[in-house]
Amino acid sequence: MTATTPPTASPSPGGDRARAASIGARLAVFAGVLFAGLGSWAILDLQTRLGGVLVGASGLGLIGAGILARRSATRLDLVLDSLADRTFDATVLASIAWATRAAEPATSLGALVAMAAGFLGAYVRAKGTSLGYGVVESPRTRGLRYGLITAGLLVDGWVRWTVWAAAGVSILATLVRSSQVAKEERA
Repeated sequence: MTATTPPTASPSPGGDRARAASIGARLAVFAGVLFAGLGSWAILDLQTRLGGVLVGASGLGLIGAGILARRSATRLDLVLDSLADRTFDATVLASIAWATRAAEPATSLGALVAMAAGFLGAYVRAKGTSLGYGVVESPRTRGLRYGLITAGLLVDGWVRWTVWAAAGVSILATLVRSSQVAKEERA
């Protein structure tokens, strides 16, 4: 008599796609955070072009992570994605602020304002979502922020205005998220 293994149910194609998206999101988060850290190191070493290349790679990874996290729809992937975005802001923008603090205080201030606005926007989104409001974050907004910061690092003299533009984008995103909550509250 030979032992047979019971047949296993074949996984659904949708489940396979969600699992693949989850694995992809986590790998993209790891890569994005790694490149953000390396980019920050280059910025602090005053190698802004190298920093720009690494920060650009980080941004691409984190945009991909955000898209894949939404496809996987697991809470862990969504939290990791949000944490990675905050890590990008904290490492890259803080590095720009530190590296420019003496020579260009206005640039340093812009980087700090952009970082604070990004954290405030994330807070509004998280708080609104936890209270049951449909607060959404667009990958386009992230892409614009990442692109502005990358361009500022790659092109001489641009960082002084791109950090302020990134701050403006983050402030506008925060206002839009707040208005989403207000509209839903009135409805």
